[in-house]
Formats: sequence, structure tokens, C-alpha cells
Amino acid sequence: MASDTIVNWEAREFIEYKKNGLWYFGFAVVVIAFCGVAIWLKQWSFLVLVIVAAIALLTYIMRPPRMIHYSLSSKGLSEGNNLHAFSEFKSFGVLNENNHYCIMLVPKKRFGTRVRVYFPETEGEQIVDVFGMHLPMEPVKLDMLDRLVRFLRI
Repeated sequence: MASDTIVNWEAREFIEYKKNGLWYFGFAVVVIAFCGVAIWLKQWSFLVLVIVAAIALLTYIMRPPRMIHYSLSSKGLSEGNNLHAFSEFKSFGVLNENNHYCIMLVPKKRFGTRVRVYFPETEGEQIVDVFGMHLPMEPVKLDMLDRLVRFLRI
């Protein structure tokens, strides 16, 4: 495969987890407990913080994932109008999350954020081959925040 070959695909920006009434009940119990502690300790700024954070989290999890157009070339990964050059990353790995395939790009910068790119299984071999020509492939482990997000189904 030549390095100037371009691969195009569309995928959702994240995995949408279905939440049942029990999830929302548990969320409400946790928020009410934090509010109760804030009131008991008379920490009004913490109370406001809990309420604003709960509203923000609910707003975030209730929005549907967007379809994003990806393009992969010898320059790097284009995510919509943003180009992520291969030189920004030190390696990549492939994850299978609930039968959704994902490339995890590990940044060179110590505090840089990992980039997740979902892709259809049919395009997977070609996508992995292009990444493999530019970056080393390494096993990817989910960090504590990724495991927490997966556990909470956010």
C-alpha cells in the first residue's frame, strides 16, 4: 500500500450507551447525597458546583453522537476540518469496545490527550495498515478515567 493512499470513512464520535431508569435513579441519589453534604457543611459554593456539574453531565450524556468524516493520508488523520499529523503521536493501538472498533492514538506530549477514532470493521485492515506505516503499534490499556467512564456508561 503506498503512503499517499487516502482512506475515507464516517463514524460516530463516541459510543452511545443506553441508560435505563435505574441509572438515572442512581445518578439522582448521588447528586442529592452530595447536595446534602454541602448543605450540612454549609458549603454553598460546593452546592452550586454540584448542581452545575450535574446539569452539565446530563446535558452532555443526552446529546446524540455526531457522524464525523475521517480521512487518512500520508500527512495524518483529518477529523472533519482538523488535521492530526502523525508527528503528534508516538504510537497507536486498536481497541474493540462492545463490538465497536477504535484506534487510540497516544500523544508524544506528556499531558496530551489521547485521540480515539472509531471505524467500521470493513475498513479496519486498510486503516490499521496506513497507521502502521507511520506509527508503531502497541497494546493500549485504558487508564483509570477511561475505565471510570466505561463503568458509569457516560
